[in-house]
Amino acid sequence: MPGEDATEQPRIPRSSAPQEWTASVAETKFYWYDLLVGGGPLPDFRDPVGRYLRRMQFAIDGTMEKRLLYLLVSRPRVRIDVQRNVSWSFFSLKLTVPVLIGEEERKSTITIDLDVPFEATYKKPLVQLQDKFLLLNWGALVETFSIHDLIQRFDTGLTFPSTVLYVGQTHDPAGRLAKGQHSPVNRARNAGMLDSDMFLLIQRFDVKVDTAATDLSEEASMRTHVDMLEGALIGYFEGPTSRLRSEMEQGNRRDHLAELQHTYWLEKLTVDLGFQGADHFHDLGSPVAALSRRHLFECVFTAGRPVTRRLGDNARPLPVLRA
Repeated sequence: MPGEDATEQPRIPRSSAPQEWTASVAETKFYWYDLLVGGGPLPDFRDPVGRYLRRMQFAIDGTMEKRLLYLLVSRPRVRIDVQRNVSWSFFSLKLTVPVLIGEEERKSTITIDLDVPFEATYKKPLVQLQDKFLLLNWGALVETFSIHDLIQRFDTGLTFPSTVLYVGQTHDPAGRLAKGQHSPVNRARNAGMLDSDMFLLIQRFDVKVDTAATDLSEEASMRTHVDMLEGALIGYFEGPTSRLRSEMEQGNRRDHLAELQHTYWLEKLTVDLGFQGADHFHDLGSPVAALSRRHLFECVFTAGRPVTRRLGDNARPLPVLRA
């Protein structure tokens, strides 16, 4: 975006031939953002939950150095009910965990079918409950799961929608997102944190280019790909206006995208958020985008404004994530 990097080189001349880009998800990962920016002391590596939080911190810090895209996503609030006890199935390692759902803390349960880790020295783990974490002590190791890890990883029957609130790029040498200092994200989070849990869905995209242009100087950089993708996703999930973005930001983005679109003669950008094996956490929707596990759409830019059109799921094969 304008102002991000004062050393950016001037634009190359207009491409000698039209270009069409197709972007598909190459890597995807959900992070429970509230755990990162919820305050509290620095996580302690000597504690299983502390190690879990530090690993997440390192992972998100690492994305601040890369040009990835993120969606700020809200899901209904879920906590483990530490006032009730877990229960085991008689003949298996099926564990039933009491939970509280929503701001009203509706009582329910989830059942997970555990596998014995290779390193385990206990046949059945010792269970410790915290409101956000389940700890399984297998003797030689302790497994740590957040409540949302359990919901995503196991077939619990809790299949809530994921609502996209904001779209952005991870690249930020100042690390504002990882430090909880990104103002629009904080406004969105604060507005819904009483009845929702907030997540970052961080994704890397592969972009394929269809063009008759042959000069290497006409190839767009990764930065350009990500800028155009960000603009398309903002238009698709947030719509033409957003209460979280200032008029100045929106105007600067329109000018920037218009320049990029002209420079690379970009006629069409196709974006596919679907992939084989996507779980129910990827059932995404927003106030302007209908709920779906696969969002496949075309985007053209008119004076820097993204104009999107939803495509049918059969318009192209469902991508496969890289191993």
